[in-house]
Amino acid sequence: MRNVLALIAAITTMAVSVSVLSCGQRQGRRSDQMQETVAPQDGDIVFHESTSRQSPVIKLAQHSKWTHCGIVFHIGDKAYVFEAVEPVKYTLLNDWIARGKDGVYCAKRLDNPLPASAIEKMKTVGAKYRGKHYDTLFQWSDDKMYCSELIWKIYSQGAGIELCSLEHFSDYHISNPIVKKLIQERYGDKFDPSEQLVSPKALYKSSLLKEVRYSDQ
Repeated sequence: MRNVLALIAAITTMAVSVSVLSCGQRQGRRSDQMQETVAPQDGDIVFHESTSRQSPVIKLAQHSKWTHCGIVFHIGDKAYVFEAVEPVKYTLLNDWIARGKDGVYCAKRLDNPLPASAIEKMKTVGAKYRGKHYDTLFQWSDDKMYCSELIWKIYSQGAGIELCSLEHFSDYHISNPIVKKLIQERYGDKFDPSEQLVSPKALYKSSLLKEVRYSDQ
C-alpha cells in the first residue's frame, strides 16, 4: 500500500511539473523536448512570473501566472527584452528569462510576420518611452509605463495593430482582500475602477498571437 501511495504522489508531482513547464524554461524543457524550437524574433512578446512584491497581487487580480512581459528586439546579434521596469529599459533575453520565477517563461508572436519597416517603427516608438519611470498606479498615460501598456502602445503606434481590447480595473478581481489592500496602499481614496488598462493576461490571450518555443539561450 505504501508503494502505491508513493507512486500516486510521484505521478501527481510529474503532472504538476508538466503544467508548470507548459511554456519554456531556461534550463530546458521536460514535457515537450520533441517540439520544434525557433530563434527569438523581433516583435516577439515574452511572459514570465515576476518575483516582485506586487506579482502575487497581480496574479490574484487577473487569475494568471504571467505577471510580467516584454517585447523582444535585437541589438546587433543579441536578443534583448524591452521592458517597463524601473526605468523602461533593454535587458538581455537570457538575463530576463533567469529573473523570472524558476526560469519559466512563455514566448508568443504574430501569426503573420511583421515587415522590417514596421519593426523599425516599433523600435522608434519604443525609444520615446525608454528611461520613463515604472507606473505603479497602472494609469493610461504616456508619463509613466507599466509592462503590458508599453507593449500594447508599441504595437499600436508602431505597427497599427491592437493586440487586444482595452479593459478596466473593474474587469478584474479587485474585490479580493489582498488586491484591495494594495489598492488602498497606492491609491487611498483616489482609485478609479473605470481606468483603462491592459494586463499581461490580456496580451497572452490575444487571438493574434501564437506560442513559440525558443531553442536554449
